[in-house]
Amino acid sequence: MAAGIVAAATQVATAQDFAGKTIDFTIPFSESGGSAQWANFFAPLLSKALPGGPTVVVRYRPGAGSTAGANWFQGEQDNASGLSIFGDSGSTKFPYLLGDPRVRYEYADWQPVLASATGGVVYLPPALGERFDGDMDDLKDEAYLYGSQGATTLDLVPLLAFRMLGLKVDPVFGVEGRGDGRLMFERGEANIDYQTSSAYIANVQPLVDNGSAVPIFTWGALNEAGEIVRDPTFPDMPSFKEVCEATEGCETSGVAWDAYKAFFVAGFANQKTIFLPKSAPAEVVNAYTAALNDIVTADGFKESANEVLGAYPQLTGAAAVEATKQATAITPEAKQYVLDWLKEDYGITME
Repeated sequence: MAAGIVAAATQVATAQDFAGKTIDFTIPFSESGGSAQWANFFAPLLSKALPGGPTVVVRYRPGAGSTAGANWFQGEQDNASGLSIFGDSGSTKFPYLLGDPRVRYEYADWQPVLASATGGVVYLPPALGERFDGDMDDLKDEAYLYGSQGATTLDLVPLLAFRMLGLKVDPVFGVEGRGDGRLMFERGEANIDYQTSSAYIANVQPLVDNGSAVPIFTWGALNEAGEIVRDPTFPDMPSFKEVCEATEGCETSGVAWDAYKAFFVAGFANQKTIFLPKSAPAEVVNAYTAALNDIVTADGFKESANEVLGAYPQLTGAAAVEATKQATAITPEAKQYVLDWLKEDYGITME
């Protein structure tokens, strides 16, 4: 598959040659979640598309909701070799947006070369899932346990959505990745979960197929007008917006909705990004940009990506830079709403 995707690659940046080199592709999560699926999809394609055919190895640095790995990468900003790249997630962007004191990284110091959108699916055990009929009204009296990386990670989106729907969800904080949350669900230690699209396709669809999980809705996707619509990877599932509209007390306008949408954009519309250190010279950046552009425009890429990642945009070059700028900015009103909610519900303050 990989050979077919990069067969059409054009000659790139002859001044840059990675022959015989090993590139470390670091992601700040465990190897059981969606980021691992994403990174391991792109790593062999990059290996074939970059000049000289280097070995691209995915490294895992989980901890502190991904801020530990991101702080480590901040220390790589003087590394101009092009042999260290980093993949973030919404769990990395959210603490940055909220002013989390654990954050010692600065997105302005990083050079984005690929921006990937994704989606996510919420699912329940069969006994609860069979009661879902398009709204959550009949499921509000249940007590839910949810394995969470932390309220300021990518889990901010589901926790806020559950609150808006009026669900009584008790998060069990401290899991290292969404894959660990899924394992809690499989062991019966949690009775509500969500996974990003790539992890859902790989690890949850088999549970659905064998009758041990029931999907109920997706987070949706953004259309060209900036509106939340059904996820193109799961067009038969309602979006959170649809379920919210159908559920008593859940509103799709006002400050809560604005806050939800802001973090949905940062967490899903541009969820994962590949970065080089700021010190990487222009020829290195150009080599990566050309290689990634060749990958995502090659014949067969969309079909193979859909099978693993879902049907989402993969942006390179200037488009990746602009998408990253949008995903790492937030209005003061949305930020304050979330800060107030985190303090009220979880006792979390950004101090």
